[in-house]
Amino acid sequence: MALIRNIDDVEMSPVQMEGVQGASMAMMVGRADGAPHFAMRSFRVEAGGHTPKHSHDYEHEVYIVEGTGEILLDGQYRPIRHGDTIYVPADEEHQFKAGTDGLRFLCFVPVERNCGGDTPGS
Repeated sequence: MALIRNIDDVEMSPVQMEGVQGASMAMMVGRADGAPHFAMRSFRVEAGGHTPKHSHDYEHEVYIVEGTGEILLDGQYRPIRHGDTIYVPADEEHQFKAGTDGLRFLCFVPVERNCGGDTPGS
């Protein structure tokens, strides 16, 4: 079954992980919607906030929808801004930090690793 959702209409929930500050997430498409391979999540990080430093055994792809900030990749922080696309390899420690105007991004992960509601930091 096809699905259309607007990023501004899906309710966000606070990310519940140690090391998070001012981050929330909404499941845009996941297993509960019948997606067999990929989950798409929307994250919002308030100005000055961040996701936790973490890694996991699966890759993910990220698209920065709005705002600016930094991402920890390859052991260093790199600037990011709206329009950027980021590939985070499996087992790579990463963290998103929002700039003064906040940060919003979409994160794509294998659906079997994020079955529709658990809230990893991305």
